[in-house]
This record gives sequence, C-alpha cells and structure tokens, in this order.
Amino acid sequence: MNQTHIHLLITHLPIIGSILGALVLIHAIGDKSNQTKIAAYYVFILSAIGAVIAYLTGEGAEESVEHLQGVMETTIKTHEEFALFAFISLIVLGVASILALVVTFRKSILIRTVAFVVLFISLISFGLVARTGYLGGQIRHTEVNAVQSTHPIQNEEDDND
Repeated sequence: MNQTHIHLLITHLPIIGSILGALVLIHAIGDKSNQTKIAAYYVFILSAIGAVIAYLTGEGAEESVEHLQGVMETTIKTHEEFALFAFISLIVLGVASILALVVTFRKSILIRTVAFVVLFISLISFGLVARTGYLGGQIRHTEVNAVQSTHPIQNEEDDND
C-alpha cells in the first residue's frame, strides 16, 4: 500500500466524520447528554487525525497521478490549495473537541456553550472538507466532471410512435 492508496482510503474519514459528529452533537445538545457529547468529540478528534493523514499523503498521491493522461495540473492545484483550508479547519475542530472534552469532564458551566461552538466549527469544517473531496474527485473521476446533456433521453418505446 502506497501513499496514494492511503490518501484515497482515508480522505473519506474527515468528510463522513465531521457530519456524523455534528449529527451526534446535535442529538446530544437536544438530549442534554454529556456522554453523547463526549462521543461526538471523539468522532471529531478521529476526523482530525484522518485529515492529518490525508493531508500528509496528498503529495505522494499527486506524484502518482500528475503525469497520467487526462489529469490536469490545474485541477490538482485547485484541490491542493483548497485542502489546506479544510485541513486547518479540521485541526481547529480537533483541538476544540479536546478542549470541549476537558470542559465536559470537569463539569464546567460552559459545557453547553462549548458544545455549540464545536458544532459551529464542525459544520464549517464539513463544508470545507466536502468541497475539498469534490475537487479531489474531479482529478480522476470523469463522472464528476461530465457535462449533463440538455436533451431528454428518449425511450425505445417513444421512437416507435
């Protein structure tokens, strides 16, 4: 397994983890469950770790595809530049989640406030990492780039009329 395989495998973790953690945290806030908040924070920390791995393997993945036919350097560059924003946001989310764990374990009066702050960060992170994934998909997935035809597809039955 090389860096490209690792990159492609792990890139889904921050995307799914950031939105899944947000849903768990929303549920936790609604139920006023500190245990569920803790579970959400662990999901965010795992997502941040996945973002670190994805970001560190990105260069190796780039090297393996940059000379392939149909791969455009501008698409790779756009993905790479946007990935930095997603990476930073997920690091912030991971650090905020660690701080939220401390606040929650200490039973501070700030538990609810911190939960809302982490939720806000997670939603921003999800947007950034989802966009990064979309841009990354454009590098090799032609179906992402496919221009939709403006003409409706006719059935064979329509042709027989």
